[in-house]
Amino acid sequence: MIQLKNTADFKHNGVKVLVYGEAGMGKTTLIATAPNPVIFSAESGLLSLAGMQLPFEKIDTLAKLNEAYQWCLSSHEARQFETVCIDSLTEIAELVLANAMKQVKDPRQAYGELLEKVMFTVRCFRDLPNKNVYMTAQEMSKKDEVTGIMMNLPSMPGTKLGPKLPYHFDEVFRMRIGKLPDGQDYRFLQTQPDFNSVAKDRSGRLLPIEKPHLGELFAKITNGGTHGST
Repeated sequence: MIQLKNTADFKHNGVKVLVYGEAGMGKTTLIATAPNPVIFSAESGLLSLAGMQLPFEKIDTLAKLNEAYQWCLSSHEARQFETVCIDSLTEIAELVLANAMKQVKDPRQAYGELLEKVMFTVRCFRDLPNKNVYMTAQEMSKKDEVTGIMMNLPSMPGTKLGPKLPYHFDEVFRMRIGKLPDGQDYRFLQTQPDFNSVAKDRSGRLLPIEKPHLGELFAKITNGGTHGST
């Protein structure tokens, strides 16, 4: 039986966001601005969070990441955390691919397995109930087959996974560096697409350029808070 609902009654189930950018941009450091985070990391870049006393688990296989998902979903201990952070999808996908390459003769089969397994896991984390989810990815440039323009997008092994990844998130931001009038650098999150970058904000509550602070962004998206700028 069809039971229609009203979009005005829609309740947020946590903010799910993907942030990509070049190495050293500060994607890992951004975790410290998330509400009560727990970190699942495949990278060695956690040194940037040293001294902040944030809980983390090292992820070196897809099986370990799936175990982390089950822990987030059903563990009593996981209830204390508001934000689940995965840093980074690029590194995890490379681990999955390396393992798949050892088990098959045809590389195409390995890439197919990579696409299927990684996207399934991404969707599982994205759909975690009552949790914010923050995932990072490295950045790559790829020529658009239609326009010929070089586009910046999340970097993943193979040719299909990177372009597909943003479709699974409502919030996709590119982390960038700008310059102040006095010449000093500052970091910001690009929340809207342009001719060279993939980005989106389906909440419609963010400015095209936002301060890199996850807690403030989550509040704007879920509560419709006052817009701010960098």
